[in-house]
Amino acid sequence: MQWFEQFLAAFLETGRNVMPIVIVIIFFQLLVIRKPLPHPGRTLLGFMNILIGITFFLDGLNIALFPLGELMAKQLSTPEFLNLSDNSETTDWQHYMWVYLFGACIGAATTLAEPSLLAVAIKAEEISSKSINAWGLRIAVALGVAIAIALGTFRIVTGTQLYYYVIAAYAIIAIQTVFAPKLMIGLALDVGGVTTSTVTVPIVTALGLSLATTLQGRDPLLDGFGLISLAMLLPCISVLAYAQLAEWLSKKRNLNHT
Repeated sequence: MQWFEQFLAAFLETGRNVMPIVIVIIFFQLLVIRKPLPHPGRTLLGFMNILIGITFFLDGLNIALFPLGELMAKQLSTPEFLNLSDNSETTDWQHYMWVYLFGACIGAATTLAEPSLLAVAIKAEEISSKSINAWGLRIAVALGVAIAIALGTFRIVTGTQLYYYVIAAYAIIAIQTVFAPKLMIGLALDVGGVTTSTVTVPIVTALGLSLATTLQGRDPLLDGFGLISLAMLLPCISVLAYAQLAEWLSKKRNLNHT
């Protein structure tokens, strides 16, 4: 009974969050376009399916994935696991290799499971007449997020400033856009926002906050956040690199055929 009450509260909260989107669509459809909404029954059914699905999904995150991400971060950074004495205050980055590996793996896994990225990848493959491979795009994005989370956890451990990484990432992206295929630039810049969605954000945020809480001398507010910003920027770099590599291989194959 308690679970049902929590689910009902989450369902109502989801409905309130989604309602502005519905209001905007109905307003423009009826008052600006001035045409009736096509298939209102199907639209209402789809809307209810979305609400129920999002509610189940968020409830599952809160029950399982979010606590697991927090628990793993704490377990991987305990003095016992790191073979440190209880009174040791060392934050030598080399002791946290398993944390970096876990961050990379969980970043890649959550990205591949991201429904919004799947939708964008399928649409990109469809529009480009399959010149863009959906799986290749998803793997490139997942690789970028994996590197971003590993780099972000390294930043938390070492205590370095976030803006160093952000400036460096933007500089690399700016250089890549000069040489990358023009077809992929817009898509590459969009996938960063797509990856930081319903699956990735809760787990990655839990990882960063838990790691910053566990480490001595780290402020969860200052050091714990920032993983999501890197998870938005690094996929742009990896997708542009994937596009440049694919273009280079295509040119090489054409030269070999001639």
